[in-house]
Amino acid sequence: MKRALLPVLAIVASPALAAPIDITVWRHDTGDAEMVASRNMVDRFNRAQDKWKVVVETIPQGTYTESITAASLVGHLPCVMAIDQPAVPNFAWAGTIRPLDRLLPASVVQPLLPGGRGTYRGRLYSVGQFDVVLALFARRSRLAAEGIRVATIEQPYSARELYDILLKVKRAGHYRYPLDLNGKSTGEWFSYAFSPWLESAGADLIDRGNYLRVDGVLNGDAAVGVARYYGRLFRDRLAERNPADDKSFEQGRSLLQYTGSWKARDYSERFGADLVVMPPPDFGHGPRIGAASWQWAVSSSCPYPAGAAAFLEHVLSAPEMAGFSHMTGLVPVTADAAALTTHYRPGGAWRIYFDFAARYARPRPATPGYPAISAAFEKAMADVRAGKDAAEAMDEAVETIEHDIARNGGYGFIRREAVARQ
Repeated sequence: MKRALLPVLAIVASPALAAPIDITVWRHDTGDAEMVASRNMVDRFNRAQDKWKVVVETIPQGTYTESITAASLVGHLPCVMAIDQPAVPNFAWAGTIRPLDRLLPASVVQPLLPGGRGTYRGRLYSVGQFDVVLALFARRSRLAAEGIRVATIEQPYSARELYDILLKVKRAGHYRYPLDLNGKSTGEWFSYAFSPWLESAGADLIDRGNYLRVDGVLNGDAAVGVARYYGRLFRDRLAERNPADDKSFEQGRSLLQYTGSWKARDYSERFGADLVVMPPPDFGHGPRIGAASWQWAVSSSCPYPAGAAAFLEHVLSAPEMAGFSHMTGLVPVTADAAALTTHYRPGGAWRIYFDFAARYARPRPATPGYPAISAAFEKAMADVRAGKDAAEAMDEAVETIEHDIARNGGYGFIRREAVARQ
């Protein structure tokens, strides 16, 4: 009798029949299309194998980052978390998330555009499926009516050419404010939209060689020149300081708008073939745009890193990335995924956004000090828009950032001269 039970017990104990192990995933609550796309992606992973089961917990976006911080203090973090890429270095510095270099194979990471990676001190800490890009939007018929050429990847507008175009149109009296700079947006918009202008001019928010030096970078001649250019757009009434709404371009009150690819679907439906998508202006070193949006990271306390890695490999696969893009309209961050989409494949109606992401995109500075940097730059640019002297505004930003870096012990970065003395 006992011998007869042995095969049955062996079957019951077989790993093949064991329940899958739960992998808890946190994400923030977003729009309906993105939530449905995410749910479908998780369902496909859970159906495709029986070793792991992803269980998603959704948290309101307004309290999301605070929830991660609070959970890390009491050791209740999930295995996988969605994190806004500029915040990744801060979580890495705090030890909340683990490096992914050895967790994910190079074949999965290598194809990712810059917008698909989050790093700190040269190591990979997060990976993403999508990005958005900045562009100059216009209507072909209206440019033609003003005798203005369409800027292209091969021949973008220089900053000077763009200014001259705006001044010409302003003097013609056809537009009260010919350029819409998305003036209703606040917060991170300033750094996301206008720090690429610094980079295009050969400047930056901070020296990325050591992530410690700000003086001479953010307040150097090139950076101050960009800030003065920005202020002149408002002083000369080429852009509106305090717009009443965000409908200026779509209602025909502005000739050009500087905004993001999140407008792609709306503007394509509204203007059809008359819509023109052009590169941002070139301040001397080629156009630049910000890179990276929400990405996936693995907590340091995750007891099943292999399961977390399996899930990340799944979401980074070309079919999953393409499917997510199809439902949300967001830009996929690999060429293989783009090729599987209708809009972003070579020859697709929105291919230009992928080309911008591949050619112009650069992530925001990979330092835990980025929130302080961004806040200081936002204040400086807001002050310049209001009429403050550009050099003074940038000097104040430098002082604020340097104080923050010193107060936080350099955020894990060490000056080379200090290393040489050790």
